[in-house]
Amino acid sequence: MSTSTPEHITITRPDDWHLHLRDGAMMASVLPHTARQFGRAIVMPNLKPPVTLTSQAIAYRQRIVAAIPEGVAFEPLMTLYLTNNTAPDEIRRAKDSGIVHGIKLYPAGATTNSDAGVSDLDHCTKTLEAMQEVGMPLLLHGEVTDPSIDLFDREAVFIESVLIPLRRDMPALKIVFEHITTSEAAAYVTQSGGPIAATITAHHLLYNRNEIFKGGIRPHYYCLPVLKREQHRLALLKAATSGSPQFFLGTDSAPHPKGLKEHACGCAGCYTALHAMELYAQAFDTVGALGQLEQFASISGPTFYQLPRNTGTITLRRSSWTVPAELAVADTTVVPLNAGETLPWKLE
Repeated sequence: MSTSTPEHITITRPDDWHLHLRDGAMMASVLPHTARQFGRAIVMPNLKPPVTLTSQAIAYRQRIVAAIPEGVAFEPLMTLYLTNNTAPDEIRRAKDSGIVHGIKLYPAGATTNSDAGVSDLDHCTKTLEAMQEVGMPLLLHGEVTDPSIDLFDREAVFIESVLIPLRRDMPALKIVFEHITTSEAAAYVTQSGGPIAATITAHHLLYNRNEIFKGGIRPHYYCLPVLKREQHRLALLKAATSGSPQFFLGTDSAPHPKGLKEHACGCAGCYTALHAMELYAQAFDTVGALGQLEQFASISGPTFYQLPRNTGTITLRRSSWTVPAELAVADTTVVPLNAGETLPWKLE
């Protein structure tokens, strides 16, 4: 049960149900930011090469566990990267492993390191049937990649052309519609029956697409799916603060070296692991909904994934602080979202 006053809020330790950790020195550098706030995190598999096999997921998990700071309780929840050739038997191996908690669908070319993704779901019918059979969730990057479809319309088109037919054919398949960005996605999840939920990022709750262009191009606000119009931000905020168990926290925090973000063809992704819970508290506070933060951050996700809630709590206090201009990460620097700006909430 959450307890809150206008000056602080204490909630059950939350989880992050969508996280990019990368690997090697980068992973070791950014992991502590997540581990200090969250008890668990669903770890994305879009490495180079991608994590397509259970054996690879087990090895990746071992590398993550070895990098967890001493004395910190944190559990990585692994995923596999769905390809046109993923075998149904691999799904059963993943389920039996006990460490793989979802299979990630990247439409080929949709986002960072997605070139090996699925070109057509028809290639995956037997694999999806195996997932439905064993109760393995499908984690969707929900955008079409047809170049004739406007970038800002790709999520809405995905719902009509991919998601609705998929759920008609496989109504028992567990689905997480990840990092939703539109009123259409929020409405679809809200109105749908069956085992479907959605994650929402802090940046999509706080910002609309104008943020990318304030005073010029601001590449550290560029992510995929891209920020949308204000009407969509408000719809997401309404969904996140509604208390519905169908919506829960997923940061989609994605570290990129500063030079690759501030580049002629900069890469997509916002780094929010440093200050994720402060950002979510700020978003919920804007509509007077701090009392709903625990449901969204700490309860709905474990319920959907059929995992116990975390023990322990975190406390956020109303206290101004300045986000660092950049962070030393591995042998490079990463610029966090809101770099140099003042935030109103601080994690104790």
